Parts: sequence; structure tokens; C-alpha cells
Amino acid sequence: MTITAFDFDLCYRAVSTKDSRFDGQFFTAVRTTGIYCRPSCPAITPKRANVSFLPTAAAAQQAGYRACRRCLPDAAPGSPLWNTRADLAARAMRLIGDGVIERGGVPALAATLGYSQRQLTRVLTTELGAGPLALARAHRAHTARLLIQTTAMPMSDIAFAAGFASIRQFNDTVREVFAVSPTTMRAEAHRVKSGSNGRPVPAVNGTLSLRLPYREPLDKAWLEWFLSSHVAPGMELWENRVYTRNLRTPHGHATTRLSFQRDHVRAELALHDMRDLAPTVARLRHLLDLDADPIGIDEALGVAPGQRVSAPELTDPDTTRLPDAGAGSPPDAETALDSVDVRRPVFSPGIRVPGCLDGPELLLRTMIGQQISVSAAATHTARLVEALGERVEGPIPLLFPTPTVIAERGAEVLTGPTRRIRSIIGAAEALASGDLALHQGRTSADLRRDLLALDGVGPWTADYVTMRLLADPDVLLNTDLVVRQGAAVLGIDLTDTARWAPWRSYLSMHLWKAALTDRADRSKAAKSTSSKASAEA
Repeated sequence: MTITAFDFDLCYRAVSTKDSRFDGQFFTAVRTTGIYCRPSCPAITPKRANVSFLPTAAAAQQAGYRACRRCLPDAAPGSPLWNTRADLAARAMRLIGDGVIERGGVPALAATLGYSQRQLTRVLTTELGAGPLALARAHRAHTARLLIQTTAMPMSDIAFAAGFASIRQFNDTVREVFAVSPTTMRAEAHRVKSGSNGRPVPAVNGTLSLRLPYREPLDKAWLEWFLSSHVAPGMELWENRVYTRNLRTPHGHATTRLSFQRDHVRAELALHDMRDLAPTVARLRHLLDLDADPIGIDEALGVAPGQRVSAPELTDPDTTRLPDAGAGSPPDAETALDSVDVRRPVFSPGIRVPGCLDGPELLLRTMIGQQISVSAAATHTARLVEALGERVEGPIPLLFPTPTVIAERGAEVLTGPTRRIRSIIGAAEALASGDLALHQGRTSADLRRDLLALDGVGPWTADYVTMRLLADPDVLLNTDLVVRQGAAVLGIDLTDTARWAPWRSYLSMHLWKAALTDRADRSKAAKSTSSKASAEA
């Protein structure tokens, strides 16, 4: 896609109908006012002759437009294109969102992607309407707005926390993008909060409460089940439907509390270093797959708006048994498949594919969980974290240990088959030495190849890590026992899935949920029958 590839009629129709589904997928630049908006902006729809459509906020800013202060286009969910596309531009956007340019400049971004700075700039300008510096500048402006409006931090601190090289650059950028000074923006935010009886602006630096927007629908029950069933005590906590955990950030660490609200995810962040705000928010959005286009995905998978599969019981340990990770199905798989009832496919609208907060942690935890249940994997992970994790202040005491520490001391703590322990140590050594790079700028094919080269990593583990690390939408976990059981329950032939492309990662989640829900239903039925038999006796 290039900056001229948009269907003008389709985009204008979305703007005319205020269709929020397209927020973040493109931006409307209005020539007569000099502003750019999200498609659902409540302002009067501009005339066709006065608008153009651009793929990024940076492209609009580069063309001299300023952000609409009514619809706040930078606050829209991110574009799903950066996940569905695997080209250079999309991979660069993922890394820019993670703050690579703020930490190492354009040279670091180009080196990570394996291109020259000149070639990278040319591709991004052609594809996205702006070069890497302009794209990073748009991200900095968004971070600055968040800090100005939601904290009481001094403006000088905000300038450097957002990644600006100087206070002057910060002031100039905010004025250019939002057409107001930083102090005016904060004063307006105070008036809005006061008028709507909103929460007061926090006075403590490093602590934030943010709204993470998403596109409806969202299968909250599925994400809640996934998060809660994988919790490793010591570094994670699930309590009162709130997910709390520590995570490593580029400049230190952070603690986050996530809860699902009616139209957003509430994220409460305690940051060790405020420069980590933008990458932390990007990683949280990636964890929950909040930039997905669920309506488009549901339409492709044939999900009717009224369809619904209930979530697996969170308290039922039988629903958290997961498959052999990397070695295919166990010997009794065919018997398990023969025992399920075949039903007409019924999928839940808005299902998401959970991502991750840390690539090395994802791989090592996945390897720890090979051949055992999710609950057992959580126990083994908790033991590792307790012994080798870094202690931090806050409600959760530990961070997941670094690959270096696991490579050096993991053998003292890890238990289980000798080969698996050796494989985990080997993977940690590859990560610690830099021989294996896990970041969102990689292609699926290259990442999968490198993962399969590791001892003890089979197709399931490679596919699972690739799907979650890169948000690859088209990974079918067809060797997964639970996915196969779900396919049997719903009557889906896993040898003929071309019609589901490019959304087979989402199909895998639907099948996973269907199988786990079927197990929960069977368990309930068995308990009910047993209770009736006991009562009659």
C-alpha cells in the first residue's frame, strides 16, 4: 500500500457515517481548516473537494495539518495494518511504537531491520507519507499529550520523558500538532475534568491511569480467562477481575494493573522511568491485541454478531490443560478427538489473539510449559521467579529473571526432564549472547526458522511464539491437541483451512475456546449427574 492507495469513496463514506471502526486506519485531512481528524469526528462532514486521506498522523503533520482538538485523532486505536502486513513499513511502525528511535535514533531502527537509513527513509516516505523521524515525532507528540493531560509533572520533565531533545523542541511540536501551548492544553484538560466530575489529575510522578481504547466488539471473557489461567505468582496477580504484573521496560521496570471496562481497558501504570510510557502502552496494547479490526476479522470467519460461546470456567482446573508444546499430539489424541460431539461452528464476536510484553520471557515460559498443564507451568515459572527474579518495590515483588541469569543459574532451579532443562538453558544462552533476537521487527519466516534451530523447540512452540510475539494473524496451531479437539467439536477440517486465511490465528483461538468450553460443560454435566445419583441413593 502507498499513500495514494486509499479508496476515496470508501474513506469518504466512512467519514460521512462517522464509522468509528476506521479510526486509526486512516486520517482525514481538511484543506479549508488545516486540521486532520479521525473518521468518526463529530464535526460537520467536510465537502468531498476539501478532504484527502492519509495513512498516518505523521503524514498529516508532515503536510502541515494540525490535530483536531475535538476528536483527538492520536487517541484512536492503532492501525491493524501494522500487524496484518509483514512488509518493511509495518515492521518499522511496530518498532517505532516501541521507542527504538527515541533510544537509538534512526541508525538503530535501520540496523534492527537490516536496511540502510537511506533505503528505510525512502520506503517509509513512499508507503506512509513520512520518514522515520516524522513518524517518531508523531509518537512523541501523543506521549506528550498524555502526560500533559493526565499528570502534574513539570513541563520540562514531560519534554524529556516524551523523548524530545530539548524543551524548545517540545514546545514547538505541541504547538504545531495541537495548535495550543502545553500550558493551555493542561488548563483545558483540567476544565474538562472538573466539568465532568472526572478524576483529579494525579500528583505523583511515575503513576498514571490511562484509558486504552479498542474497536468493538471485544470478547473480554476470553482475555480474562487467558490472563488469569497463565498467572505466575510472584510476578503476576489475578484478583477481583484485575490483572496486575511487573514487566521490564527499556529504562527499568513498571507495574501495571489492567481491568476491562465497557468501552476501554483501564491501565494503571507505575513507571520507574517516565521515558518508558510510550513503549509500555504499546506493549500493553499488543498483549491484549487492542489494535485489531474485529468486525473485519469476524466477517471473514463468518461470525454472526449475535453468536456467543461462553468463556471456560476460570475456577475449573480441567479447562486449563494445554497440549504438548512442540512435539505434536500425545498418543491418546485420536481417542480424545473421537469422544467429542460435532456441532455447527459457533464463534464469539471480537475474540483476540493475546500478544506478549517481553519476547524472551514468552519463549522461556513457553518452553517451561512444554508437555505439562498450564497450572503446572505456572507453578514451575513461579518457582523460577522466586529463586532468580529481580526484587522490586510495589504490590508485586518480582520481575521475571533475565536470560543471562537463567543461563547462569537456571539449572539450579529448573526441574523436569533433563533434555527440557538443557533446552531452556540453551535458549537463554542464545538470547543472552544476542544470537537469537526476539523483537517485533522480524518477519515470521525468519523468526520461525531461528526458533526451530534451537534444541527442544518444535513446530508448535515456534508457531505459538511467532503468533504471539509478532501478532501474526495467520498462524494455524494445527498440531495443538486442544485446537484439534475444538475443530472436532465444531466440525472443522484442519486440513482445509485456506478459506480462513489470513485470520487463522483467530481461528485457533476460537477452536481453543470451543474445546475448553466443551470440557467445562462436560465437567458440569458429570458433576450434576453424580450429585443426582448421590441424592437418589
